[in-house]
Amino acid sequence: MKRIISISLGTSERDYEMHAKFLGQEFFIKRMGTDDDAREMVELLYDYEDQADAIGLAGIKFPSKLGLQRRVDQRDLRIKELSSEIKVPVTTGEAFRNVAQEWVARYVQETQKNFFTNARILVFSGMIDYSIASVLSGYTDNIQFADPVIEHGIPKFINSIKDLELYAKGIHDVLKLSPARMISSSLPLVNEWNSYILRKAMQKATVIVVPYEGFYDYLEETTLEELGGKIILTSTAYEDRVEFLKKRGVDVIIDATPKILDRMVQVDVLEAMIIAASGKKGKDITNDDLLEVISEQKIHPSIFYPSGKKKRVNRFAFVIHPLSQEYLKKEKAVELISNIAPPAAMDIVEKIIAYAPPFVYSKVTGIKSPLGMEVEGWLITVGGTPKQMLSHPPEFTYKRLLEAAALAKRMGAQIMGLGAFTKVVGDAGVTVAKLADIPITTGNSYSASGALWAAADAVRRMGLIKIEKGKKIKGKTMVIGATGAIGSVCCRLLALAFEEVHMVDIRDARLLSLMESIQQETPDVKLHISTRADKYIGDMDVIVTATSAAGKKILDIMKVKPGCVITDVARPLDLSPEDVAKRPDVLYIESGEILLPGNPKFKEIGLPPKVAFACLAETIVLALEGRFEVFTIGREIEWQKVKEIYKMGIKHGMKLAAISGVHGVYSDADIKKVVVRALKERARLEKEKKHPPAKADAKKEIAAPKKPPVKAPPVKRPPLKVKPAAAMKKPAAKARV
Repeated sequence: MKRIISISLGTSERDYEMHAKFLGQEFFIKRMGTDDDAREMVELLYDYEDQADAIGLAGIKFPSKLGLQRRVDQRDLRIKELSSEIKVPVTTGEAFRNVAQEWVARYVQETQKNFFTNARILVFSGMIDYSIASVLSGYTDNIQFADPVIEHGIPKFINSIKDLELYAKGIHDVLKLSPARMISSSLPLVNEWNSYILRKAMQKATVIVVPYEGFYDYLEETTLEELGGKIILTSTAYEDRVEFLKKRGVDVIIDATPKILDRMVQVDVLEAMIIAASGKKGKDITNDDLLEVISEQKIHPSIFYPSGKKKRVNRFAFVIHPLSQEYLKKEKAVELISNIAPPAAMDIVEKIIAYAPPFVYSKVTGIKSPLGMEVEGWLITVGGTPKQMLSHPPEFTYKRLLEAAALAKRMGAQIMGLGAFTKVVGDAGVTVAKLADIPITTGNSYSASGALWAAADAVRRMGLIKIEKGKKIKGKTMVIGATGAIGSVCCRLLALAFEEVHMVDIRDARLLSLMESIQQETPDVKLHISTRADKYIGDMDVIVTATSAAGKKILDIMKVKPGCVITDVARPLDLSPEDVAKRPDVLYIESGEILLPGNPKFKEIGLPPKVAFACLAETIVLALEGRFEVFTIGREIEWQKVKEIYKMGIKHGMKLAAISGVHGVYSDADIKKVVVRALKERARLEKEKKHPPAKADAKKEIAAPKKPPVKAPPVKRPPLKVKPAAAMKKPAAKARV
């Protein structure tokens, strides 16, 4: 049996003795604390050199990997020097700690799907935790080091690993000896300010890195406000520390010291066991030896969830913008101007706001997947209306979207979605995705899915089309804007569900190409193409409008079949409320909105509570899944991605929201009214077809009965004068010569 003795400068209250099995060998482990008595540590070191196979020293400050080595406490250096005189191997666990710290960050990032990607990280001491900080800085630029604030009382954070290295090369030592440190630490106002900015930094952070030594010194004054919902990355998280963090609402604790025995032990014990098992001297143990043990034994970092439930919060951003001047009037200042100024003034206001920098419109919280994942995010608004975006070159909008992406990154977002008209400007997100520092998606894949989801649900609820399980729907459908990003996918999906699909677009060559592609994928569908929407519109059971016409009239709703379902995916909408009001016998849907899981909270965006546009829902689904990648951009959508995002949405609890029209949500009673009106109108048209009126104005005669003719008064004429008979005789013929 191997004997391991651990001598610590820490408290003796943690002393223990235990038996353990590790690396195929039996171990007896004894831990002794000296309550910060260095002399006693040295005495114990000599007392046990003949009774141990390896000795671990705990509580010794590890030398910084940055700057000058003299920063190690002289007392600790002396103890380490004395330990070299001991007969058996003596270790502080420094080698294992360095490997474990770097490895824990990489392991969690890989196994937990981009766990630290663009996270807002606060490192209390970059000098102590440089190994782990250097790895984390590769995953995010949002990293802060509190060394100047905590060590020197200087109210300034270090904001990059390069600046930390510069700080360590000399500034740290100069400040340590500077009188300014003593002056700043003695001024109450400076201390209060430092405490304030440190609390604010903790509140803004997603991840906080806390050193093992001085754990309570760093956190003793913290509350739920500072630590609630945070991820704490530390070493050797004893039960009392876990309980301390639990009371302050911490979501996740990541321990760089793996728990491989029945109880938590420090790195000096783990390294001493490896040394004893290998039979090598401490100085002969290499990083490769440690890596081999970690790999073969499948040693993993410890991840605790204090609440008892696995919890993770990912972050997203989504860009919105005003769709018209009416949206601008929702701001009180703009509303006031519109009330007192002439109409032309609103055009000037609209132009000015288009140049405004992006800003956060609303924080989004409370979105939770049934699988336990959570997301939070920010709705970021740019000021341009569709009218303004179209009046400028695409670069005008690109610039503002890149500014929004930079803002999103600073907030800690891991992916950003483009909403409404921002996703169709220029090359539909391609340029923005190339230049932005975080992944971009337009949301068009889920918009297409949501549109068809809504249409299918509406058709089912109306019951005007016979649907047989396992068979295609015997109905006719039309997609207007068929070759666009969303429209082309709608065509492909409708071809799978309906017997007949009509595709309408002004780009005739693209129509031919799309038709050939769909025909190869779905040979049993009847396809028709046209550049005119009104050609077959009266026969359609379902119409999907997916244009970027920006207010132009794309169909005559008066020619639509009674009972038709129209799904409007375009933003701005292709049909106006005035047009829709003309046909109460038609079910008009403003695309397919998504009901978000959990209890989402955010400012009003023109939808019922907990409901989001499908393009916003795509960004949220990707965040829940941890898929921080460019998913949908450009004008060509892969319809496989449409199916993929639909399945991911179902997995995370996304549901089709109540179908909404221009006046809000359709109830079952509302849909029934549309059906009754549609059947009545169909019956009238059928009757008229069988018995056509005899004259073109027959309808007018039926509607307004003919009035009896009015007799005109007699006309008085003067008496006819007749000449005498003699006067009426023909003149005599002239004599011929």
